[in-house]
Amino acid sequence: MRRSILVMSATAVLALAACGTEKGLSFDPGGPAPDPDATYTRVQAEIFTPSCALSGCHAGAAPQSGLDLSAGVAYQGIVGVPSVERADLNRIEPRDPERSYLVKKVRGDADIAGSQMPLGGALTADEIGLLTDWVRRGAPRD
Repeated sequence: MRRSILVMSATAVLALAACGTEKGLSFDPGGPAPDPDATYTRVQAEIFTPSCALSGCHAGAAPQSGLDLSAGVAYQGIVGVPSVERADLNRIEPRDPERSYLVKKVRGDADIAGSQMPLGGALTADEIGLLTDWVRRGAPRD
């Protein structure tokens, strides 16, 4: 009886210790929190719709890389979905902008395939910050 109590106590301590850490975060949990106003609704309205979901780009019958960023369909095509260009990365990896290929593409990171997106003009620092903070928040559908 006493031994089983010790085993259960040790298990509980280990479980609680593991709850205090989050693996895979690309930001310092002790650093600044992501902007709570960085929502999917804003990302769609301020980035995807005006800059990406255009005919010949990421909209229409044959969107580039099979990625349709039109309102109403973009979310299910990006969050937790493997990238076409980098199969080792998801298009959006919740809570981890460094493992989110879409973030890397708009920043123009050195390890992307092809060109920085969107073609014809880079996003502003504020727009990239909005996308990054939404991913850091966990990429909720809000």
